[in-house]
Amino acid sequence: MSYQSFAEIIEICQSRDKEFWQVILEDDMSERNVSREDSMQQMHATWDAMLLAAATYDGSLKSKSGLVGGDGAAMERYQREKGTQSLCGEYVDMCIAGALQMGESNACMKRIVAAPTAGACGVLPAVLVPYFRHRNRDTETILKALYVAAGIGQIIAYRASISGAAGGCQAEIGSASSMAAGALAYLQGGDCMCIANAAAMAMKNLLGLVCDPVAGLVEVPCVKRNVIGTVNALSCADMAMAGIVSRIPPDQVIDAMKEVGDKMDSSLRETALGGLAQSAEGLKIAGQFKAETDS
Repeated sequence: MSYQSFAEIIEICQSRDKEFWQVILEDDMSERNVSREDSMQQMHATWDAMLLAAATYDGSLKSKSGLVGGDGAAMERYQREKGTQSLCGEYVDMCIAGALQMGESNACMKRIVAAPTAGACGVLPAVLVPYFRHRNRDTETILKALYVAAGIGQIIAYRASISGAAGGCQAEIGSASSMAAGALAYLQGGDCMCIANAAAMAMKNLLGLVCDPVAGLVEVPCVKRNVIGTVNALSCADMAMAGIVSRIPPDQVIDAMKEVGDKMDSSLRETALGGLAQSAEGLKIAGQFKAETDS
């Protein structure tokens, strides 16, 4: 992508009277030398893959390690039984269930969309699929929201990282949550500044999140962290729509994330040598998994 900052995109939106998604779409057309139709078609394929992954979730499946599987189905049952009586409410519970289900599907080797990574694959579809099913069944609007999310992810990737090995889980779940918050702000009618504020607040809330996968698997605590990224995105989009702004500009938030990631000890960057991976239970699980795979 030719844009390296939110500031550049916001300036174009305001000076040329364009929406955030339009700037990203046109940049994709220019960069890949494709037509608007071709670009939209590729984004449509991504959306179809998200819908398919959500529709084909199987709560009876367990990952090879046995650590992951079934929680998404349990959350879905809870949502149906409790409805508006749950603490989070019916709609948020749907999003939580979606995040768990997509994360479990990844662990069970089913087809998912890396958004921006496989480990963070649950956040974006978790907010977009329920929105589409229950609030706005307009595919083109969702595709525009995906362009917004893509633009945010590309800025983060350029200025910092979307890799847990490079920047900890803040670079994966944090990036996914930022992308989702911006997409939701757009869907709710927010302008480019609202999108930027939502994305900035979502990233700020997850600064310092470490990557400590138990037994080196993208399962524990990764799947449930997709849930916190999802709920964080929802709350930040609502704050932005309420007119609440990030006191630290989004580009500076991303730069801070890179600084934090660079300073993070290597044991907390996807090596499974620190954090939960080195807890007593984490080491026990790792030992059992190794014994099973060696036998």
